[in-house]
Amino acid sequence: MRQPNILLIMTDQHRADHLGCYGNRQVRTPHIDGIAAKGTLFDRFYVASPICMPNRSTLMTGRMPSLHGVRHNGIPLRLDDTTFATLLGARGYRTALIGKSHLQNMQDIPPLVQRAPHEGRTVVEAHPDATGDRRDGAAYEQELASRWRDPAHRIRLPYYGFDHVELCMEHGDEAFGDYQRWLAQRLPGAESLRGRRHAQADDRYVTPQAWRTRLPEACYPSRYIAERGAAYLEAHAARGAAQPFFLKCSFPDPHHPFTPPGRYWDMYDPRDIAVPPTCAPPAADAPPHLRWLHDERAAGRANLDTPRVVAVTPREAREAIALSYGMITLVDDCIGQILQALEATGQAGDTIVVFTSDHGDFMGDHGLLFKGPLHYQGLVRVPFIWADPRVPGGRRSAALHGTLDLAQTLLHRTDTAPYHDIQGISLLPALDDPGWQGHDAVLIEDEIQRVFGGFDSPVRLRTLITRRWRLSVYLGAEWGELYDLENDPHERVNLWHDPRHADTRAGLMEALVRKMMALASRSPLPTRIA
Repeated sequence: MRQPNILLIMTDQHRADHLGCYGNRQVRTPHIDGIAAKGTLFDRFYVASPICMPNRSTLMTGRMPSLHGVRHNGIPLRLDDTTFATLLGARGYRTALIGKSHLQNMQDIPPLVQRAPHEGRTVVEAHPDATGDRRDGAAYEQELASRWRDPAHRIRLPYYGFDHVELCMEHGDEAFGDYQRWLAQRLPGAESLRGRRHAQADDRYVTPQAWRTRLPEACYPSRYIAERGAAYLEAHAARGAAQPFFLKCSFPDPHHPFTPPGRYWDMYDPRDIAVPPTCAPPAADAPPHLRWLHDERAAGRANLDTPRVVAVTPREAREAIALSYGMITLVDDCIGQILQALEATGQAGDTIVVFTSDHGDFMGDHGLLFKGPLHYQGLVRVPFIWADPRVPGGRRSAALHGTLDLAQTLLHRTDTAPYHDIQGISLLPALDDPGWQGHDAVLIEDEIQRVFGGFDSPVRLRTLITRRWRLSVYLGAEWGELYDLENDPHERVNLWHDPRHADTRAGLMEALVRKMMALASRSPLPTRIA
């Protein structure tokens, strides 16, 4: 029997509750809602890490960040790591990526984490690290902005299992890659329209990293991905190939900066936006790093132009949400264009459509914006929809699953045996069994290069989420976080030090250790008994 086509649609920094099908009554997302109407929506789908590169690498490999080594941004995924796309290609699939990859670094900024100094001792420069796993050199610089200034630069194929790649890297109206070359042909002189310094004046907005782009809607990065995605589907159908396809269309939006073009800039009025119920200064007993972020902003020390989390006012939160909604609706319109091409080419009946995002955004939760090492639900819970032609649509699942499970699921659905040391579990049982529970708990790993939040060193954080509880543990901290998600869904009351929940905390600490043991590496395979 012919294997199904697979269309994976991915957004960037997009929380689950910023979609109509997840209960949001303001943002308009009819095409994504249509995917949900034809498929199964997962209400409790969590990231393996709430940062771009680690979670995107987990999505492709089906392995935790501590195993594939992309612990935080700034570490590329090994080129010889097995991905599910590699196996699909070996099974005869045509595999394509159009849009954002971020399996390698985009920026040339030097890392913040360096080899620890040892004064008075001789450094052996030839062996700077514990392993020979050096992920640098030209092969690991294929997504860098500086490389794309060379007109001859191309991605070397195959690329992490993809035999066709058209990149659109970075965010907002400043994207580069194959997109920038397309843009130069589509709109000569477009560089004079892009970025904050060329933006139209609009003093109504004060939220960080927002500007009214002069770039026309038809030339915005999301439109490029829609056009090229539709073209790929049309070309595949025209070939009449017996081979199935796996196409990943990966949108850089709605990740900041907030630059929705044209009519999408004013599509949502911030005055109509309700801020999250926790958008307020923290209480005196709030977690220390949350209080530190608000103190940083109040003292005027916060840098509002970096990707890391900052404290914001209710006005800033409203404006960020309104502009983000504009970007989301544009992405939704672009998804409609891709789905229309799928239908028009007669391939929809043979295609599984999957929708998800790499991580969320605080968007005003607890008075915060962007992302950082605070594992509130708006950041770590992402949308996930699976629309399979062989399964009736309009279903919802409360099963506990996450990004870690996608690779296993796609291999299961295509009758492809998984590789050794792939992790996660297939979520296919949830499609037919309303009682399917998924995992007993999911693990989230989070490490960053920056020192902030009141910590003395770069944050290392582990979170365990069960059906009822969220436990977060910080290396070197005597405090932690414990929330009863059933009775406190907004995570307002930290029960870590509450003696009435000491047994719960102890039990979850043991469950965290056992989950970390279960997800420890079993690779490589042994070559002999001894």
